[in-house]
Amino acid sequence: MTTTKLSGRDLFAQRTSNVLGELEQSGQLKKLQMIEGPMDAEITLRDYGTVACFCSNNYLGLANHPDVVEAGIEGLQRYGAGTASVRFICGTFQAHEDLERTIAEFLDVEAAYTFVSCWTATEAMFPTVCEAGDLIVSDELNHACIIDAMRLTAGIKKGVKRTVYRHSDMDSLDTVLSEARKDPDVTGVIWVITDGVFSMEGDIAKLPEIRALCDEHGAMLCVDDSHGTGVMGETGRGTHEHRGMSGRDVDLFTGTLGKALGGGAGGYLAGSSAAIELIVQRARPTLFSNALPATVACSARKAIETLMNEPQRVAKLRENVAYARRGIRDAGFEVLESPTAICPIIIGDTAKAIAWSNRLLELGVFVIGFGFPVVPEGTARLRVQISAGHGPEHMDRLIDALKTLKAEVG
Repeated sequence: MTTTKLSGRDLFAQRTSNVLGELEQSGQLKKLQMIEGPMDAEITLRDYGTVACFCSNNYLGLANHPDVVEAGIEGLQRYGAGTASVRFICGTFQAHEDLERTIAEFLDVEAAYTFVSCWTATEAMFPTVCEAGDLIVSDELNHACIIDAMRLTAGIKKGVKRTVYRHSDMDSLDTVLSEARKDPDVTGVIWVITDGVFSMEGDIAKLPEIRALCDEHGAMLCVDDSHGTGVMGETGRGTHEHRGMSGRDVDLFTGTLGKALGGGAGGYLAGSSAAIELIVQRARPTLFSNALPATVACSARKAIETLMNEPQRVAKLRENVAYARRGIRDAGFEVLESPTAICPIIIGDTAKAIAWSNRLLELGVFVIGFGFPVVPEGTARLRVQISAGHGPEHMDRLIDALKTLKAEVG
């Protein structure tokens, strides 16, 4: 019997329909909520009106700060809408130079270099700095951009190995590094990479212990501090400051301009001048992709300057975090303990987390339910994120909505 083979279009349509149908049937289909206005402690959502926002990364309340907005407008008027080029051709503007100097000063490192996102910066790093014989060692709960960058590196640079250690387990890291030194295939640099603040758990990397192990085993330390920059430490420098370390104790930083630092787009690498120069010369995401828009660079620089001039924003964030965590517990929910602005309430089932998130939205509070594949199966959660821009009235609205939800679901 002759069977008719489906065309590529028909096969893809059928396959996609099956996946989307399964997601909808299981209650896991994500819905994009449309925001009509600026990001702030309160936002206007299409179909819902004004709601308290507890799911953005606007940790310092700078996304709609008038000075940050004005800096972007001035940058747009001075430099235009787009760079229209990659950096090495004609896409480097003074706005980039000013921002990168400010980032380096803020982190206390020699140099920095910007990209259109932290994801792009991370994918630029390892494929550029690694060579055959190198090993990349990652915390098992690192962000997806690190995981994908490691996979990309192994595909591009044959002979680069990769492995993981158990989450924040220093004995596991010590074992991995000890075994690496005995591995005949590991003849080059060992790179240890960790998030500073883990975005789904809200816990903090043990940077002093990791640095000590790197020194003991001759390894380099890289930190993605996207959720720590502007949040952790007395002056918001990041997880290293929180742990009593200097920026010079970290070999390479990756970070974002899209969270605490103004909430715009963009990311960066920061570290030694030599490492950054290598990125400029060899990193494919900067050689073949347009530069960060100058208007974003101007806004981000103003956000960093505002943070440096107003460290009380970091103190206000800490106060808000403590208030919210107490309130979440008083509402009858367990929240993973941490000083960070990320307050995860573990639910377990993905469909339940999404349903509870939808119910909170009906109650005027915007909190997102995360499930697989963003987090491992069985660990779905509501991720509450706190901002220095929140007032007591916003946090009380969150707590009251959680109490209502608790009464409904038991």
